[in-house]
Amino acid sequence: MEKLIVKGKTTLSGRVKISGSKNSAVALLPAAVMTSETACLENLPDITDVRTMIGILENLGMSIRRRGRDTLELTPGNLSKIAPCYELVKKMRASYYFMGSLLGRFGQAEVPIPGGCDLGPRPIDQHLKGFTALGAEINIEHGMIKLSAAKLTGARIYFDVVSIGATINLMLAASAAEGRTVLENVAKEPEIVDVANFLNAMGASIRGAGTDVIRIDGVKRFKGATHAVIPDRIEAGTYMMAAAATRGRVVVEDVIPKHLEAITAKIRETGAAVEVEPETITVDGTGPLKASDLKTFPYPGFPTDLQPPGMVLLTAAPGLSVITENVFDGRYNHVEELKRMGARIKVEGRTALVEGGVLLTGAPVTASDLRSGAALIIAALTADGESHVSAVEHIDRGYDHLEEKLTALGANIYRTADEDYSRQAGGAD
Repeated sequence: MEKLIVKGKTTLSGRVKISGSKNSAVALLPAAVMTSETACLENLPDITDVRTMIGILENLGMSIRRRGRDTLELTPGNLSKIAPCYELVKKMRASYYFMGSLLGRFGQAEVPIPGGCDLGPRPIDQHLKGFTALGAEINIEHGMIKLSAAKLTGARIYFDVVSIGATINLMLAASAAEGRTVLENVAKEPEIVDVANFLNAMGASIRGAGTDVIRIDGVKRFKGATHAVIPDRIEAGTYMMAAAATRGRVVVEDVIPKHLEAITAKIRETGAAVEVEPETITVDGTGPLKASDLKTFPYPGFPTDLQPPGMVLLTAAPGLSVITENVFDGRYNHVEELKRMGARIKVEGRTALVEGGVLLTGAPVTASDLRSGAALIIAALTADGESHVSAVEHIDRGYDHLEEKLTALGANIYRTADEDYSRQAGGAD
């Protein structure tokens, strides 16, 4: 195991280039299964979730060739397996996208119930409801989800709750179904549009991605295509909040400002200045900060993935701020760790009361998931003294070369072995 050592009282300054979207990449890679020809994905982030997904594809029989730092050529070759590797699938929740792509390509799939960050209950009932509506038979036994269909047939499917994963999974399967599928009450995140664009480039017929209703006319054959992953709006938002929280000035490059409007508005509410240009956003937090309320919602609302970094920003803003988490039950895992650093936060159900303006102090803390890890690093940058952030493997799942990017912005951060955490994780061994 490794940890990050962060020296505090840092003011970030400079320019940072945003990598491709994690949440798009982990859906686009399974989508490449839909074609029997070569697909090329550009602007892929160098993160462990992408490496895990590549491992799953290679285990299934996909031939993968790297072209440069962020581009992959994916050739199906003798791809015929319908059961992804359990040891890899259990590492990440997004591996459930193989249910949709394998079912669409082969009419059957056997996918272990996936793992990922512990953010409270995240059932896949909407996925299974949709597959059943398309004509698939589903059996769940011994931790394995088995799907089969002699023929997938288009259907009208209404999601009881808005779900990014279910929306993408049903787009994948429905793209190969016979006839028209109408998906209603779907997620509208930019990553949905990104996956739809890739599928359309491969020959699918998908309309309405990014709205409440998606219409899909199934096709029999998918061709090869080249597609560039959109910029990661969550990574961009993390650096934007880090700039404001550390009272710095950072130019965030290679972004789509439209995807960041809710984040931009919230940062401005805290008193930081934000300048938006076609492909860059500049955050200037050198002025006084002030308290602000924050509520998470599905896109285009403020993203739940940025609630932990947003909480750290509000700890730096004098006054009482109220955070309401409307998406995940278990998204306050970082609170106790922030309190170890001196933060004054009280959680009542889905609401957190943040008394801001208190100087944090360096402390040993542990990341319980990807976004809580990002929050702890921002907190460590603002704190007085040195912090040790353990369980860095969570952070590596979604942030491309984090230490390098932060170091270029003036942070004093480095990685080292975490012997104490390794002993705790290993128990008696």
